[in-house]
Amino acid sequence: MENTTKNIMIVGVGGQGTLLTSRILGSLMLDAGYDVKLSEVHGMAQRGGSVVTYVRYGEKVREPIVEEGQADVLIAFERLEALRYAHFLKKDGVLIVNDQRIDPMPVVTGAAKYPENIIEELKKKYTVYSIDAMAEAKKLGNPKVFNVIVLGMAARYLDFEEEEWLRCVRAKVPQKLIDINVRAFKAGYQSV
Repeated sequence: MENTTKNIMIVGVGGQGTLLTSRILGSLMLDAGYDVKLSEVHGMAQRGGSVVTYVRYGEKVREPIVEEGQADVLIAFERLEALRYAHFLKKDGVLIVNDQRIDPMPVVTGAAKYPENIIEELKKKYTVYSIDAMAEAKKLGNPKVFNVIVLGMAARYLDFEEEEWLRCVRAKVPQKLIDINVRAFKAGYQSV
């Protein structure tokens, strides 16, 4: 019998909520009875550095790390991070991108240029779905929930029902922020 493990990568910049997102995913999968491995890799510790989180689930998951070319779903909270990690996707994998630009330190200091047309270039090689989640979050009244909007979009490509996702979102966010996060998740989920 084949042990099918699903591989998800969440990439972004420090302070964008990659850890909360991975915890919602992990909780959902544990509740569903899967073996789950989470692994967080931080670039620079301060805000602005690359943050990568691997979430693997299945009947029995041995390794926490997703190898290049193995991700079923890659969730990117920033365009350049999507470009940087796209090669981790499987041939039939899906890339969910928050269409946002955050200049890394080499761009800020003038040592490098921020690439143009990232999403268009990625679409030539990968299955890409993008959303300006920051603009959507501002419409909801809280820019901090943009990551949950992106998660809602990604949820369409994972094996769980909307109600299961919402139960985990409610369980993982602070009590006073449940309503806005539920609205954010639904906004992303319905955008696909």
